[in-house]
Amino acid sequence: MQTQTARDLSSRETERLIASDKVESTPVRRPNGDKIGTIQRVMIDKRTGRVGYAVMTFGGFLGIGSDHYALPWSMLTYNEGLDAYELDISEDQLRGAPAHAVRDRFDWDDRQWAQQVHDYYRVPPYWM
Repeated sequence: MQTQTARDLSSRETERLIASDKVESTPVRRPNGDKIGTIQRVMIDKRTGRVGYAVMTFGGFLGIGSDHYALPWSMLTYNEGLDAYELDISEDQLRGAPAHAVRDRFDWDDRQWAQQVHDYYRVPPYWM
């Protein structure tokens, strides 16, 4: 017989928490349900434990020609009805957002770039 503690430790999702592997590959949709992209990974600040970004792929076809977009985590809202993270952003805003090609090496610790991302989306940086 499995104990209550063992069941809780094996859970990948509760009412308030979700395991990172369940976030990966979750769709990102507009409030009207249109799919924008897919979360590839979540970037977590090792020192504070705060989630900094959801890295979303957008564009391309079957992963070819798609780009990575660092979305400040504070911009996303989980929508149970859509079974997706909701992002209220226009197509033009998204196309103009800071991004890099999937195949490119990228310095996630570049604070100047990070500040530009947060300024672009008009949200406070996760480190403040």
